[in-house]
Amino acid sequence: MDTDAVAGLARPAGLPFRISRIGHVALHVRDLPRAARFYTEVLGFQVSDVYGDAMIPGGAVFLRCNTDHHGIALFRAEGEPGPGLHHVAFEVATLAEVVRVRDHLRRHAVPITFEGRRRAGCQIAVEFRDPDGHWLEIYWNIDQIGSDGRARPAEEWKGVPSLEQAIADPVRGQDTSLPGGFPAP
Repeated sequence: MDTDAVAGLARPAGLPFRISRIGHVALHVRDLPRAARFYTEVLGFQVSDVYGDAMIPGGAVFLRCNTDHHGIALFRAEGEPGPGLHHVAFEVATLAEVVRVRDHLRRHAVPITFEGRRRAGCQIAVEFRDPDGHWLEIYWNIDQIGSDGRARPAEEWKGVPSLEQAIADPVRGQDTSLPGGFPAP
């Protein structure tokens, strides 16, 4: 490896979005209740939502350490590769940036594995893989948990498989208006 060349890498001028922070990490775990107990009882996270087997095979637990709906998501490891990374999510500041991320990835021939709005957390996102196959998500507007400690009820989640659908049919409290309307691809 040429360390000077790698050290010289920088954000390209004109990139149409800016990642503002690492938003959440999702993990595959062997024993979902044991992992949830560790993150709550040992590290102090709070449970926001739980998916049973009917929602996703093996279930899932979404945990928070601040007002974001989840900072850690746990999924039961089914078969291979077993416990490890599920995905890493990065937050952008605006919905328009999510649209620009999708268009940017398309221009760079990066296959998109999901776009739209997921269920728990209701964030609008684009998901894809890096060159080594790691699952990445870039999202906007994850639900915030208020002082009452309650998450949005599941009947309000409105998961949809496209940005256009997510924008056309927002969840309660989510402003999906775009300045100048939806951009042409």
